[in-house]
Amino acid sequence: MKIKFLQAVVAGLILSPCISLAQAPAGAPAGTTGKCKDGTFTSAPKKQGACRGHKGIDTWYAADAAPAAPSAAAASSTPAPAAKSSSSPAPAASPAPSSSSRKSTGPKTPKTAAPGGAPGLVWVNSSTNVYHCYGTQFYGTTKAGKYMSEAEAKAAGARPDRNKACSAK
Repeated sequence: MKIKFLQAVVAGLILSPCISLAQAPAGAPAGTTGKCKDGTFTSAPKKQGACRGHKGIDTWYAADAAPAAPSAAAASSTPAPAAKSSSSPAPAASPAPSSSSRKSTGPKTPKTAAPGGAPGLVWVNSSTNVYHCYGTQFYGTTKAGKYMSEAEAKAAGARPDRNKACSAK
């Protein structure tokens, strides 16, 4: 009997901090996960962005296991590949890293500029009639265009990129 009582006390001592962390204080609305610095409460599932516009997080009541939930939800959103690969667990992990959003957000290789550019010349994008200055992002890299002096570009009716002339830079 004493052993079971001691086991219950030890289990209670171990679990009590977990339970107290997961509960919001008295007076907070139901489902509250945190309190913002301006005194408002949030029910956001994770800390990131929870009190944006409210001066940041003052106190976080939810357990830190909440950020793991979106990844579990993302894995459960594609049940068909997981069901097919239930016989071998290794292929189930491969569909997650090869998501199409990850491919589109990767670093982009810089475009090579068309030959013939030099300081003192601008690149006139012939499809938009906008000219780009030497050393800028789109200088010589748009699909169609040609190099010319800034005066020639203005005479042809082209306007500067972001309305900033190259001679003003």
